[in-house]
Amino acid sequence: MGEYILKSDDFLVSQTDEKGIILFANDDFCKIAGYSIEELVGKNHNIVRHPDMPKAAFKDLWGTVKQGKVWTGYVKNKTKDGGYYWVFATVYPMKDPETKQVRYMSCRRKPAKEEIEAAEALYKTLR
Repeated sequence: MGEYILKSDDFLVSQTDEKGIILFANDDFCKIAGYSIEELVGKNHNIVRHPDMPKAAFKDLWGTVKQGKVWTGYVKNKTKDGGYYWVFATVYPMKDPETKQVRYMSCRRKPAKEEIEAAEALYKTLR
């Protein structure tokens, strides 16, 4: 347990449906979060939501992507064993050209220590 600090070449990717249900997760996401792909697919993405994250951050994320816009921000996630890790996330809304279903692709990388410190300070002011 404790903090897992991403390596500079870690790149976490997941895809969800409109309700946040995980459809895909890459190997880095599974490894760092501590789940197998089978444990993640079909579950809500909030399976990795850390309780320190303010609801306002996710309200902003969902409000942005549901308008068809790209969202970026810093997120503290929890691991299966109770640890945590920070990421800089970019969430892309996409529409399947054939089915017209909306999907969200999230790509995450290692944030700088200073970026994490700034996010922690900001998040302490939010609910």
